[in-house]
Amino acid sequence: MTYKVVLSLELIDVKKAYRQPDGGTLQVLNVPSYKMNQGDQVALLGSSGGGKTTLLNAIAGITAIDSGKIVIQGHDIARMPEQVRDRFRALHIGYVFQTFNLLPAFTALENVLLGMSFRGKAADKKFAVDVLKRVGLGERLHYRPGQLSVGQQQRVAIARALANVPGLLLADEPTANIDPANQEKILDLILEACREYNVSLLLVTHSPEVSQRFERVEHLHEFNQLQVHMMDEKSDAEVGQ
Repeated sequence: MTYKVVLSLELIDVKKAYRQPDGGTLQVLNVPSYKMNQGDQVALLGSSGGGKTTLLNAIAGITAIDSGKIVIQGHDIARMPEQVRDRFRALHIGYVFQTFNLLPAFTALENVLLGMSFRGKAADKKFAVDVLKRVGLGERLHYRPGQLSVGQQQRVAIARALANVPGLLLADEPTANIDPANQEKILDLILEACREYNVSLLLVTHSPEVSQRFERVEHLHEFNQLQVHMMDEKSDAEVGQ
């Protein structure tokens, strides 16, 4: 199988806010600029509730931003209609969810094949089996999620995310629900698989132990300028008084 060129990622003036019950707004993202070069493997540290998942969902095109650009492989996904974003994500972006998001009635192999089918092409069963073997589930192909341990379920989720050989893999706290004995194994698996399949990786975590496995570590608050933005608003108000 020929691997696609690794994608680059650029965020430009990305803003996202949510409306609160009292009618006010809560700004979650205010990213003037952020870049990942081809082949980067990045750990993104941030506190719980700090916008990490919103950022990943925005990059994946799951959450629409209010303004700005999210450029992947030269394409601004923020300008794409929802259906086009969904197709682009299926072709170019893998996502490992913290809660796995496996379909309980489907076997491990069927979950991976379903993920592959979103490309709009016939799923490659042989490659799906190969990826599941690569993550150590060669003898669990026909097991449903309820018949697998939590660690094995995460491995299925990783295999599903890698099955289309995406240019960019997003991982949302992938070890958060894994017991400490298996955390290192899951991290090893993600890092090694991304290197083997030539996939860029953006992994968000609140754990310094996880981030220390990466050569490049970013802190969300350093480029998500929520406090700076709030201060700017306050200054503008004071000037108007």
